[in-house]
Amino acid sequence: MLLAIDDPSDSRIEAYRDIRERDLKGRGGRFVIEGEVVLHTALTLGRFAIESILIAENRAEPLAGLLAQVAAGIPVYIASRAVLDSIAGFPMHRGILAIGLRGEGLAVDTLLSSAPETALFVGLSAIANHDNMGGIFRNAAAFGLDGVLIDGASCDPLYRKAIRVSAGAALLTPFAQAGDIGDLCNALLAAGFEVLATSPAGRERLADIEPAGRQAVLFGAEGPGLPERVLSRLRTIRIEMRGGFDSLNVATTSGIVLHHLAR
Repeated sequence: MLLAIDDPSDSRIEAYRDIRERDLKGRGGRFVIEGEVVLHTALTLGRFAIESILIAENRAEPLAGLLAQVAAGIPVYIASRAVLDSIAGFPMHRGILAIGLRGEGLAVDTLLSSAPETALFVGLSAIANHDNMGGIFRNAAAFGLDGVLIDGASCDPLYRKAIRVSAGAALLTPFAQAGDIGDLCNALLAAGFEVLATSPAGRERLADIEPAGRQAVLFGAEGPGLPERVLSRLRTIRIEMRGGFDSLNVATTSGIVLHHLAR
């Protein structure tokens, strides 16, 4: 059943109001899903509960098949474009929104303890760009990673833009976010992972690295990269490039590395 919203101040759609401003302030355990591809992923494959859905009224008929998969009890609101834009605070060109619930979130130890004997993980340090975060998660899902560990200096993978850029992959691959990259490295090593660190100055070529039982690869922010205190204690790997150019975008790098290491 579709529930019509004709007043932007309707209390039922409070969670959708002023989306961009609340992207910055946070939503108290909620996150925003945007677009048909991401909503489809969230409804059919995602790990997170959906609280409600809000769509432009002209999208209701084209989305009928997808909306039929919505579980009973989850309200689906429809509104005119003008009302929807007023609710969101900017023109909603896709006309499809939903509110997801974060739940408890995974602890680092919990995620690692549930990893299979043959597993591939990613560790992220100070990834502050949401496009890069989304791109890395998209690669992680594409190559079947078992988990992603994210330090506290990185951005939120459930930020609206990060989810959109990931094509919904941020809702699929298990992740835990906490602490310092050094702490995450310690946790991986204690759990029996071989930990590799990416660097333009890596001592070993990626092409020479063999996939192994439990393996994790660390990526740092563009520019500073991984801290020396982490690089100095790990096997460091590099992607061979033509002379005069030594680095790639971190999301692109992750795609190349994970393709090589994926089982």
